[in-house]
Amino acid sequence: MSRRRVVITGLGCVTSLASSSDKLFASLCEGKSGISKIECFDTAEYPVKFGGEVKDFEISEWISTREGRRMDRFTQMALASAIQAVEDSGLKFEGEDAERTSVIIGSGIGGLKEIEEQHIRLLEKGPRKVSPFCVPKLMGNAASGCVSIHYGLKGPNMCVVTACASAGNAIGEAFYNVLSGRSDISVTGGSEAALTPIGLASFCSLKSLSTRNDDPTNASRPFDKDRDGFVLSEGAGIVVIEEYEHAKKRGADIYCELLGYGATGDAHHITAPEPEGLGAGEAMKLALKDSGLNPGQIDYINAHGTSTQLNDVAESKAIRKVFGDDAYNLAVSSTKSCLGHLLGASGGVELIATSKAIKESVIPPTANLENVDPECDVKMDFVPKDAREKEVNYAMSNSLGFGGHNCSLVVGKV
Repeated sequence: MSRRRVVITGLGCVTSLASSSDKLFASLCEGKSGISKIECFDTAEYPVKFGGEVKDFEISEWISTREGRRMDRFTQMALASAIQAVEDSGLKFEGEDAERTSVIIGSGIGGLKEIEEQHIRLLEKGPRKVSPFCVPKLMGNAASGCVSIHYGLKGPNMCVVTACASAGNAIGEAFYNVLSGRSDISVTGGSEAALTPIGLASFCSLKSLSTRNDDPTNASRPFDKDRDGFVLSEGAGIVVIEEYEHAKKRGADIYCELLGYGATGDAHHITAPEPEGLGAGEAMKLALKDSGLNPGQIDYINAHGTSTQLNDVAESKAIRKVFGDDAYNLAVSSTKSCLGHLLGASGGVELIATSKAIKESVIPPTANLENVDPECDVKMDFVPKDAREKEVNYAMSNSLGFGGHNCSLVVGKV
């Protein structure tokens, strides 16, 4: 029996750079930055005062204000992105089998804003004043639940929580769900809204953030020898995937085909990656094997590329080990140079960029890359500063997370 084929037919996002997939990709290719001074709370006492804050988002543009108030910000952004992706796909769920459409959306942290606000209310006004919507808003599965409810989708509905690999793992599990025949369609990706007082303070305490307060747009510098940490951002990236014959029958516009998925664990450290990138490399190998491709067929890798000392070196080592000499023939870029790090949402947004790279034959750059860190290998092509026109037949998107989670997705031109 032949294996079912799975394709991507819809894209939707909310980011600090743009809140549509077309505008996002255009801005990435122009090397524009979505990083700016944080305005949603007072950062006077913080060593870091900038991030990838979404400043023009209003949930009332997508659903009623009353309904939106019952959702944490991460759920609002997930739902807005899902609505975009469904509209982009051209799907009309009224004519679909609701039990054969799954919703799998990841989030590394969930409703952090709601936790903070209700804890303040508890301390200032007492337990009787805590909102009855507190738990429904803070729970990590609220995004998948609300998207399912919005469209009346009754297939498998779940949330994946694997830190910064959450969206990538969610898409991978959705891919297998459709591949297995359990579903014909899946709305999948990730959302995160951890740019809050406690979120920023926590990462500041970890000393994992860039402190370039005088130059925020150039702060995220993946693979650059002068990088000093990642930039905390928020947003969501959702894709619609479906079985190929189903998409073809309804005349859908297909971005690309999902071909392979690999997931592993480092079993090394709760925050640091395995130094040689062994777990990340194994995830890439599994994704390649799943796709039936050899390393030399991959044209482009959208790297996890966080702009931290440990991650960039480990991921670079992993790519060299998996691809061998072919590592010097492929393009590798990190769109976090423009967007910062969206944590559990990053894999969704980055798969959107990867899908658009295939569709439009343009590779987005590593925008702020001036001098490649020798430990990342100066011979590798990290697509510095400027986008590149190039036919991309096969591409890979990597997501790596705290806890040692590694995820790779392989996509290809249809």
